[in-house]
Amino acid sequence: MAKKNSHVTWGGRFTAGPAELMLQFSESVSFDRRLAPFDIAGSKAHSAMLAHVGLITPKERDAIHAGLDAILAEVHAGKFTWETKLEDVHMNIEQALTQRVPAAAKLHTARSRNDQVATDMRLWFKYACAALGEKILGAQRALLAVAEANRDVLIPGYTHLQRAQPVFLSHHLFAWMEMLDRDRARLADVAAHANWSPLGSGAIAGTTLPIDREFTAKALGFVDAKGRPQVTQNSMDTVADRDLFIEFAAACATFGVHASRIAEDLILWSSTEFKFIELPDAFCTGSSLMPQKKNPDSCELLRGKSARLQGNLHTLLTLTKGLPLTYNRDLQEDKPPVFDSFDQTAICADVLGGTLAGMTFYRERCAAAVADPALLATDLADYLVLRGVAFRDAHHAVGAVVRLAEENSVALDQLPTEEVQKIHAAFGADWVEVFDLRRALAKRTGTGMPGPLQVARQFARWKKRLK
Repeated sequence: MAKKNSHVTWGGRFTAGPAELMLQFSESVSFDRRLAPFDIAGSKAHSAMLAHVGLITPKERDAIHAGLDAILAEVHAGKFTWETKLEDVHMNIEQALTQRVPAAAKLHTARSRNDQVATDMRLWFKYACAALGEKILGAQRALLAVAEANRDVLIPGYTHLQRAQPVFLSHHLFAWMEMLDRDRARLADVAAHANWSPLGSGAIAGTTLPIDREFTAKALGFVDAKGRPQVTQNSMDTVADRDLFIEFAAACATFGVHASRIAEDLILWSSTEFKFIELPDAFCTGSSLMPQKKNPDSCELLRGKSARLQGNLHTLLTLTKGLPLTYNRDLQEDKPPVFDSFDQTAICADVLGGTLAGMTFYRERCAAAVADPALLATDLADYLVLRGVAFRDAHHAVGAVVRLAEENSVALDQLPTEEVQKIHAAFGADWVEVFDLRRALAKRTGTGMPGPLQVARQFARWKKRLK
C-alpha cells in the first residue's frame, strides 16, 4: 500500500508517496551512483554561478562547496550511505548535503534533474572516452612491440581464408593497428560532441531567473580550443537528446568488432593447422577432460563480448526510436547500456593488449607457409603485363600454368620452362625469378603496400604516433 513520503522533491502535488514496489522498480541509484563525482562537480559549478549572479551569498556557496567536498570524500572512501528510497544519485547527494548544510536547500535553484543528469553524463562521457582511448593506446603499443620483435617475418595474407599473397607479418599487424586507431578517433569525436554544457536548460524551457550558463560551462571545462564556453543551444533538445549515448555505444561496439576480428585471426594462427603463434598461458585455459588442450579463452571471450557491446547499442536505439520530445521516464534506462559498454570495452582493451604482448611466433612455420610459390601467381601475371600482355589474358595464362602444376603435382616454380612457354609465348627464360619472395616484396613500393620501404615508413609513423 502506498504511504506518504516526505523525501520526494515532487511530493507537494501528491497526498501519498510511491509504493515500495514502485520504489524498487523505478530507482536508479543502484547504477547511477557512479556519477557521484560528476554530479558533485556540476553542483559546485552551479552553486558558484548562483553566487556569481547574486541568487545565493558567497558564504552560502562556500558552505555548499565544503559540504559537497566532504560527501565526495565519503563516496571515494566507500563510507557514503546510498538510499534506494531517494531514487537516484542526485537526490541522495542533495538530501545528505541538506542535512549538513541548510543553505543546500537553495542548490536546486534554476535547475532540474533533467539538465543536471545531462550535465553529469556529458562530463562522464568526456572522462570515459579519454579512459578508453588510453586503454586502446596500450593495446596498440603492445602490438607495435610485437611487430618490432618480428620485423623480418613473412606470412601469407589471406582472402576467403585461402592463401592469397605474401606480406610482412608487421603489415598484417599494422592492419589491426589502423582499426584500433580509428576506434580511438571515434571516441575522441564522442568526447568532442559531449563538450557542450546542458546546465541552464532546466526541465524543458530553461528558467526565468538571471543565470549565467557560460559561467558554469567554463567552470566545468565545456570550452573550445580557445577557452570559449560552449553551451547547448536548444533547451528541449538538450534534455531529450541521447545521441551521445548511441554514439558512445556505437564506438564501443565497433571496437568490439575489431577486437573480435583480431581475436579470430589469433585463434586461427594458434591452431595446430596454422601454428604461427603460441598464445600466452596467462590468457588461456585447459580442458577438464583432455589434458593436452590449451584453449584460446581470451580470444574467444573477446568475440563473445563483441556481441554484448552490439546488444547495448541496439538497446539504446530501440529505447529512443519512438519517444516524443522531451524527457520521458523510459530514458532512465539509457545508463546501464553505456556503463556496461564502458566496463566491457575497458577490460577487453586490457585483455587484448595482454594477449598480444604475451604471444610468440613460430618463425619456421610462418616461413614454410609463405614459401608456397602459388602466393606469387599474381606477380607472375604482372610479369606478363610488363611484357605487353593484357592483364585479362595474363590472368588466364597464369591460371593455366597453375592448373598444369596441380595436374603434375609439382610446385608452381618447378614446371619446365618449355611447358610454360607452350601456354603463352610471352614467358621468358627468366619467369622463375618472379618466385623470389624478397624480390617480389621489394617491388611493392606504393603507399600502403607491404614492401620493405613502405613497412619501414609505417614503423616510423606508428612509433611517432603512439608516443
